[in-house]
Amino acid sequence: MQAREPQDPHADDIRPHGSPVVRLLLASCGVLALIAGVIGIFLPVLPTTPFLLLAAACFARASPSLYRWLADSRTFGPSIREWRRHRSIPWRAKIAGIVLMSVSIAVSATFFVRPWWGKAVLVALGVATAVWLYRIPSRDRPGAASGTTGSR
Repeated sequence: MQAREPQDPHADDIRPHGSPVVRLLLASCGVLALIAGVIGIFLPVLPTTPFLLLAAACFARASPSLYRWLADSRTFGPSIREWRRHRSIPWRAKIAGIVLMSVSIAVSATFFVRPWWGKAVLVALGVATAVWLYRIPSRDRPGAASGTTGSR
């Protein structure tokens, strides 16, 4: 009896680009997005999850090893796998992101941005981002009827 090789759980996600130059650019963008995501853990004005998803998408086209490293990470892997499998983000991460972003935008608009139009732009971008984030489905949303997959 022949031993079966374990199937790669990420095989469907990884499609390296044919051009080495494009792979290098994608890997570079992925590293920058990953750095922004890590910074976002500590700075509420930067959302972590979208940057991690961008890094994962770049790595999936640039480097199978970088993608596997990120997707199998104990810290970042669960969010990436949730997005790749279900196109959703955890409810708790969504609410925490919206609340922290709102607080940091309110503080910035109140204390650091002087012109009224700067405050208006900052608040408008914050509201648009919050609405976009809220509309992304969450499979673990409290109070949602069983079988529903979104926050809509």
